[in-house]
Amino acid sequence: QVQLVESGGGSVQAGESLRLSCAASLYTFSSGCLGWFRQALGKEREAVALMGIRGNTYYAGSVKGRVTISKDRAKNTLYLQMDSLKPEDTAMYYCAARLSGVCTWSLADFSFWGQGTQVTVSS
Repeated sequence: QVQLVESGGGSVQAGESLRLSCAASLYTFSSGCLGWFRQALGKEREAVALMGIRGNTYYAGSVKGRVTISKDRAKNTLYLQMDSLKPEDTAMYYCAARLSGVCTWSLADFSFWGQGTQVTVSS
């Protein structure tokens, strides 16, 4: 069973940066798609950034230019570097994996999810 464990969340001021990490077990990042998603209080979960097996990346419009998704295959770890954080970025952030197929924005296509890490940005 693939397991994903996020870390790196915290409370920061607007304009600051955070780097989230997602350590994967029993998954070598060699197929499918990886992604970061977030869910703010009272809102639906949404995709933030996706990465395919060839390193192709996709970003939601609300974060494009401020976040970077990357992976370290040797460490089986996915990252999300977030810069110029805004209060509206406050949410629980989850990483997820789809073991086969291409990247899509549909949450239903991702079979494995971490437990989430909280990001709080104050103004």
